[in-house]
Amino acid sequence: MNKSRLFVSLILCLLVSAVSGLAQNVQKITLKQAEDIAVANHPRVREAQMNAFAAGETVKEARSAYFPIAYGNLTGAEALDKSRIAAGGLNNPIIFDRYSNGITASQLVTDFGRTKNLVASARLDARSAQEDVNTARADILLDVDNAYYTVLRAAAVLKVAQETVSARQIVADQVSALAQSKLKSDLDASFANVNLAEAKLMLVQAQNDLKTANAQLSAAMGFSDQRQFELVEEPLPGAPLPDLTGALAEALRKRPELSSLRYQRDAAEKFAKAERDLWFPAVSAVGAAGFTPLHDSNLEDRYAAAAVNVNIPIFNGYLFSGRKAKAQFEFRAEQERLRDMEDQISRDIRIAWLNADTAFQRLALTRQLLDQASLSLDLAQARYQLGLGSIVEVTQAQLNKTQAEIAQASARYEYQDRRAILLYEMGDL
Repeated sequence: MNKSRLFVSLILCLLVSAVSGLAQNVQKITLKQAEDIAVANHPRVREAQMNAFAAGETVKEARSAYFPIAYGNLTGAEALDKSRIAAGGLNNPIIFDRYSNGITASQLVTDFGRTKNLVASARLDARSAQEDVNTARADILLDVDNAYYTVLRAAAVLKVAQETVSARQIVADQVSALAQSKLKSDLDASFANVNLAEAKLMLVQAQNDLKTANAQLSAAMGFSDQRQFELVEEPLPGAPLPDLTGALAEALRKRPELSSLRYQRDAAEKFAKAERDLWFPAVSAVGAAGFTPLHDSNLEDRYAAAAVNVNIPIFNGYLFSGRKAKAQFEFRAEQERLRDMEDQISRDIRIAWLNADTAFQRLALTRQLLDQASLSLDLAQARYQLGLGSIVEVTQAQLNKTQAEIAQASARYEYQDRRAILLYEMGDL
């Protein structure tokens, strides 16, 4: 007996420890904390940041044309006596035996604006990439908000399902007892049990929905595994919605997607100008100097030379014309792309505003619906107990009340979710 009691005590201790460990693993967070975790942790935000850093480096690449280019040379040559290069190029055909060390440097003097436009285009592309970071951040915040309110809604529906099972269990037990006493028919007991079974099915579905919502929240916060969180209720936003006309104008100014597209359009315009400037001459200064320790008697120990080179395009098989036309078409495409995005955002803001307004109206309507459904259930149960009504009235009234409770539990979080979507569309998230 003592060994059995010790074994049972050990099992209970292990169970208590396991439950305590699970409780400790559940983290209590607010919506703001969930958003901060997602922004710091989600790979999509980091990916956008890395792309922005990469775009910033292209500015250095374009700007490098402003700086001189210098490189060293180590050259050794040996030739047959009296040998000459007789074919293969318009150059000095004489080859002298030698070994020489030297430095060659070149500096662009001017290309009449091409490099300037390339640098400006790269800078605008970098700004566009930075706006893409803001877009990724806003997308992640919206995903977190949606998942957060989905979890709260699923938890509220689960609570309704649990209460519904308890209430219908009481009714089923009462009707079954009355049926056994021959005060009610077996049909009434069957109806009550069917109603109870439906409530249990709803409970199972509600439990699954809550687990699914928690998985979505974990993924939205950037976790590869599923985490358990205790979510803090957020205060219900106020009734007044922003003015629709003002919201449209403000969103067109603040949305990061539009800012990114504007920078891309401007970058395409600068690049088109740079491609046009290919036809302009490029003026460069070139210098070379070195020391020749081993050389033919015809050569000196040192050498130095400087020159100015003007490269004037004449004909290249319409290459520059094609590049210029392509860049101009791409610029026009960016203009139309921006216009299309502005139209889409204007439409999305109108839809989001209407959905938020409808969700706010549902708050009062669902409260009225629940009050009426509760009153209807009380009357149906009273009529049934007095023998004036049927079990069908009671089960239908129970169903109506359950639906009304779910609608009321959902309305609060639906409004908060719709409000978050509206803020996102306005560029305020």
